[in-house]
Amino acid sequence: MPRKGENIFQRKDGRWEARYVRGRELSGKIRYGFCYGRTYREVKTKVEQIKAALQDNRPVPMTGNRHQLAFFCEEWLRMQKSRIRESTYVKYDSALRCHILPKLGSCYPLGFSTQTVEEFKAELLEEGLSVQSVKSILMVLHAVLRYAAEQYPGIFPAVAIRYPREVKKEPRVLTQEEQQRFVAYLREDMDECKFGVLLALMTGLRIGEICALRWENLSLRDNTVLISATMQRIRNLGGDGNRKTKILIGDPKSDTSIRTIPLPDGVARLCRQKDPHCLTAYVLTGTESYMEPRRLQRRLRRYTRDCGLEGVHFHTLRHTFATRCMEAGFEIKSLSEIMGHAKTSTTLDRYVHSSLEAKRTNMAKLTSAGL
Repeated sequence: MPRKGENIFQRKDGRWEARYVRGRELSGKIRYGFCYGRTYREVKTKVEQIKAALQDNRPVPMTGNRHQLAFFCEEWLRMQKSRIRESTYVKYDSALRCHILPKLGSCYPLGFSTQTVEEFKAELLEEGLSVQSVKSILMVLHAVLRYAAEQYPGIFPAVAIRYPREVKKEPRVLTQEEQQRFVAYLREDMDECKFGVLLALMTGLRIGEICALRWENLSLRDNTVLISATMQRIRNLGGDGNRKTKILIGDPKSDTSIRTIPLPDGVARLCRQKDPHCLTAYVLTGTESYMEPRRLQRRLRRYTRDCGLEGVHFHTLRHTFATRCMEAGFEIKSLSEIMGHAKTSTTLDRYVHSSLEAKRTNMAKLTSAGL
């Protein structure tokens, strides 16, 4: 039986796990290693051999080739938990549990190859997953293989992962006429939700950002809005109750997503017309009860249907905002910071779309050039 202080315990799956100190990082933080066995005696023998090898500066005994890929996936995921946000951890966990482990979990290192990955990729695409989803799953697999290569050198053969190419589709952007019609609709009998949608259209906010926005984040003295939180629904890994998902309100997508956006004069005037009962109230509801993204999407579908607009999703508003800004002559660096992007190339490649009228105007310039 394990003794106190041995760092050996039995897992829920019946296997035994031992933890040992591999060394320290440059910051001084302890770096741990793990080994596993079917019995307490087996794992104790392994960890004693490893500790002796580390003490004598000898190569650590490698037993990774006896493990299936599932073993490395579980180790990698556990190592990530303390390093990443909860939403990212849930994303990684879903990629592993739903796709990688069912199809590749039983593979052994020596039988793993580039062809294995290619067949896996083809299966995912045949199942109807989007190219972006398949790419995200392959990135998780790639990270697991890199981790295995670092912890168990020479166990896995060199594997090339080729990501599928995504056919770039022109996203939906409201024309100026459609935008004017939509704004007029939102202004008519404007409630808190319509106001929030209009605010998102005029500032380029993401759906999670407008859902998490509270009145305390708006400064009507400086005419600015501070984006410091986002809301999303994620899988519930905590096991509390029977809920499969839960709402998470946390930090925005990235450090650059935390930003202060100046409000246009028209939007600032609309904000002053509102009278929130308390600053902690959510903008979309006017109360301390939030409106989640799925419900807001349903509201938007109703609004656009009433306006006769088709193919409009909440992200359409963000694309429309960026396009109008460029048409108005925005400096690209300022626009990129307002959008919350780390690089201006992201803004240009994904969110700026020239209208047909703008193309005609630019082509007309050739006439003055004598062409």
